[in-house]
Amino acid sequence: MAENIQVPTMAQFMAEGKAPEVLFWVGCMGSFDDRAKKVTKAFVRLLNRANVEFAVLGTEESCTGDPAKRAGNEFLYQMQAAGNIEVLNGYEIKKIVTTCPHCFNIMKNEYPGLGGNFEVMHHTTFLKSLLDEGRLTVEGGKFKGKRITFHDPCYLGRGNDIYEAPRDLLRKLEVELVEMKRCKKDAMCCGAGGAQMFKEPEPGKEDVNVARTEQAMEVKPEVIAAGCPFCNTMMTDGVKAKDQEKNIEVMDVAEMIANAEDL
Repeated sequence: MAENIQVPTMAQFMAEGKAPEVLFWVGCMGSFDDRAKKVTKAFVRLLNRANVEFAVLGTEESCTGDPAKRAGNEFLYQMQAAGNIEVLNGYEIKKIVTTCPHCFNIMKNEYPGLGGNFEVMHHTTFLKSLLDEGRLTVEGGKFKGKRITFHDPCYLGRGNDIYEAPRDLLRKLEVELVEMKRCKKDAMCCGAGGAQMFKEPEPGKEDVNVARTEQAMEVKPEVIAAGCPFCNTMMTDGVKAKDQEKNIEVMDVAEMIANAEDL
């Protein structure tokens, strides 16, 4: 089913003298990575479906500085963060939602030290709040009864103790949710954390993303559910490395909800 996707900018809201309910921080992956763009579109469809008044910064949005900081370039991080905070404060932004746990973590926990004090939510938590308020309905559709395992992103789970929101959303899809041996507080990184996404792995016996994919494959899922664009890429590459593309999909939770009714 085709839906008309509306994505207004903060500049448009400002020109009309209005303020959105929430700012959607798209992030570098959600803006430029072809796979992650599908997650961005799926989340926007859900925001429109729930009648959430939201806006994006558009060309005024820059990288949060997370990769620079994790790679050890504190100077570049502070430059990028200061620029973003100036823009956000200029628009008097109060509430931010993002599909990227890396953006979520750094804006929530580290931007306040540079003068950026915002309520920041991960998209699974925000979607759960819309569900609880009755603004969004989630039905099983084509995922009903499918065997799903959820991979906990580091910055969402162990970094910020958010484990249940994505799982609650998956349960609403009436899936068979199966947990990996290493899940929640014991979950293993997909291999993309700490700016490792942008470099080749060091010599070793096995790539981290392949090891994590093997852990997921042990529970024989039809879909590996993700809540992070970096995890999505790493787990997808892991599935490809194991020649399981025909048997296992890797999907963001928002994609699953948005596409549940698309038979």
